[in-house]
Amino acid sequence: MTGASAVSTITKPQMRGLLTSAIKRHLIISFTLAGISGVLWKTLVGDARKKRYAEFYRNYDAEKEFEEMRKKGIFQSC
Repeated sequence: MTGASAVSTITKPQMRGLLTSAIKRHLIISFTLAGISGVLWKTLVGDARKKRYAEFYRNYDAEKEFEEMRKKGIFQSC
């Protein structure tokens, strides 16, 4: 055996459809990352924000808040 078995063949470069295949690959990657980031935003930011708003309005008394602002003189017509 000479050196014929040690030499491997090189694959031909893709000459047609290179842009199309690159765009498909990048679209798949971008949609996957967008979906992951959307789910993370909802769970980390959106749910925590909903929880804080619910807690605030559970204990919020608008009449009491109005009376405090009226006593401080914020309203000119009251």
